Amino acid sequence: MIEFTNVDKVYPNKVKALENINLKIEKGEFVAVIGLSGAGKSTLIRCINRMHDITSGSLVVDGTNVGKLKGKEIRNFRKKIGMIFQSFNLITRTTVIKNVLVSFVPQLSFWRKLTGIFSKEHKLQALTALDQVGILEKAYIRVDQLSGGQQQRVALARTLAQNPTILLADEPIASLDPVTSKQVMDDFKRINQEMGMTVLLNIHHVEVALEYADRIIGVREGQIVYDGSANEVTDEVLDYIYKGKAGEVKQEMYKEGAYV
Repeated sequence: MIEFTNVDKVYPNKVKALENINLKIEKGEFVAVIGLSGAGKSTLIRCINRMHDITSGSLVVDGTNVGKLKGKEIRNFRKKIGMIFQSFNLITRTTVIKNVLVSFVPQLSFWRKLTGIFSKEHKLQALTALDQVGILEKAYIRVDQLSGGQQQRVALARTLAQNPTILLADEPIASLDPVTSKQVMDDFKRINQEMGMTVLLNIHHVEVALEYADRIIGVREGQIVYDGSANEVTDEVLDYIYKGKAGEVKQEMYKEGAYV
């Protein structure tokens, strides 16, 4: 479903973010990308939905050569790919359901955009998405009255309402407490298992990645240095991915209260 072939990404300042990436991700996989800050994790994720352009090589997503897309083709392509960020990107002064309905705005006719009137079908899709993440009862509550975890679930519902085939997440639990992090990760796992949706997330919390993901991709200095089952990740593997600092990374997570 996702295939990188000899992909490099070099930023305008000459920094090489990705180097010779060769990677295949099949439909329905749950994959976590781990590594030090600045290793290239976010860049890897963001190339998939063309938030970043690759410099060389080939990237094919669900049969589409991403690098060759232009203009409106990119916007249409992104409809198939959900993206969750660390910052929730919600409109806090309005209701939960209105935030979910935002995902339908590009599909609306001019007069519906002008009036802000959504169809019954769109409202039902939004409510269904909220039900899928367990916060249907919050549909008509203002977002600024929700906890951080509930807000992240609203962001997830907004993405699900698009009916994507792939779900990407860039540090989705970085700002959440341990209990809320577990709730959000449980949502990702359930969506992956019940809907058969491909889930690919970049995550700083090593133990959480190992607990939830079926497959781990370790990135170090822009290169993939580990690609295999989460069950086969050893302390030696983690030390190599984290340049001998795996223990420090875990200790930092404990200080932050990431593990309970």
